Amino acid sequence: MEKAYDISQVVFEKDYLILSIDNQIVKIKLSEISEKLSNATEQERNDFKVSPSGYGIHWRLLDEDLSINGLLRKL
Repeated sequence: MEKAYDISQVVFEKDYLILSIDNQIVKIKLSEISEKLSNATEQERNDFKVSPSGYGIHWRLLDEDLSINGLLRKL
């Protein structure tokens, strides 16, 4: 299966989510994309899984899913 996006990095820096999507760095303010992530602990934020297809990211402890297409629309 071909991946929609290549997500090689998911990091949190203060109030931002920083992603490497197809070798491009994207920085998005958490309050603009997810109240759950904005209010989450470091442990909750760092317990995530990128979907094998590259379409999204799931945070198990928060029961939160974000699509890469949706994140890119926030830019």
